[in-house]
Amino acid sequence: MLAWCRAGQVPSLGVYWPIHGEPDLRAAYEELVQAGVRLALPVVVTRDAPLAFAAWTPGDPLVTDGMGVMVPGDLHFVERPPALLLPCLGFNAQGYRLGYGGGYYDRTLEATPRPYTLGIAYACLQAQFGHAAHDVPLDVVVTEETNVA
Repeated sequence: MLAWCRAGQVPSLGVYWPIHGEPDLRAAYEELVQAGVRLALPVVVTRDAPLAFAAWTPGDPLVTDGMGVMVPGDLHFVERPPALLLPCLGFNAQGYRLGYGGGYYDRTLEATPRPYTLGIAYACLQAQFGHAAHDVPLDVVVTEETNVA
């Protein structure tokens, strides 16, 4: 993930706070900030709508939102970053991901310009599955083993 950010010269990045065993990249977030990358965490403002993003730096206070997800305590909203990290509960060879079923990331990825996406997953979660018409494939999926998709 760090190499991907360096190669793409990512100025700002939408990251995620890990829940339920998702890959934990918080140490890498520290490195990104030291390299000058601005970070933002996703925030659900309205159900069935795209995600909003709030500026965040490691060490800033966080609170739990109504969905049980950590968000910045001070919601300083920013434009959607040009690149996003998305946790994957599952993924396939075509770059589609499984999440928690809310569709928030798919709605976020429908907007133009579409952000560049990097799925973060464990290799053992690759599976064969179909996708719905509203699903949006990721540009790249990386695992602890290799780049996939």
